[in-house]
Amino acid sequence: MTLLELAHVAKRHRHGTRQVVDVLRDVSLELDRGELVVVWGLRRSGRSTLLRIAAGIEAPDTGAVRLGGRDLRGAGTIASGIGYCRPELIAEGPGPVLDGLMRAQLALGVRRAHARARAWDALERVGARHCAEHRAHELDRAEAVRVCIARGLVQRPAVLLIDDPTTGVEITRRDGILELLRSLPGDGTAILACVDNGTGLVGADRALSLSHGELRGLLSPEYAPVVELPVRASG
Repeated sequence: MTLLELAHVAKRHRHGTRQVVDVLRDVSLELDRGELVVVWGLRRSGRSTLLRIAAGIEAPDTGAVRLGGRDLRGAGTIASGIGYCRPELIAEGPGPVLDGLMRAQLALGVRRAHARARAWDALERVGARHCAEHRAHELDRAEAVRVCIARGLVQRPAVLLIDDPTTGVEITRRDGILELLRSLPGDGTAILACVDNGTGLVGADRALSLSHGELRGLLSPEYAPVVELPVRASG
């Protein structure tokens, strides 16, 4: 069974009182366990909308989203079994990074000792153990990305959705972020990431593009060669 499926998803956004924009048009995508699938698109191409719908945060106008065959209704919250990573969001909440990673677990009834151990394990996994006692506003962009991914992993999701993991990261530190992304499917987690730079496609199991609301590329994992070279946007 496909782990995550988007079936004929469409989404329109209204700008002002008249203009309606087709953000996503008849988008279908299948994602299997242990895959790294990366979607490239320019700014305002609908990348973030795609991830919010895949996470269950936002409902599509038409079509369906399923996780392990379970329909996600777009209830405004991240669906169970999905980790959603958007680095800008880690600035929310008081206290050190470690406390932030524990907080969501404690709300779900995880015992404090277990929550703390999971938080440390997640920070270790992403190479951000040194960030544990820092506050979110003290992190540089590369550290913020790693902590954001740790926050997604701490829930032990089946699918991890990552929005723009290399945007704003210094060029000399992007390779480390990309190496981390390539390593995560080895833990059994499926990764769907969106990027605005073609170098972020290197090493993906499948590299897709999103433009004018249409998702193009290998939309199912039946045949998925590894991308060896970066794709450069023209124009």
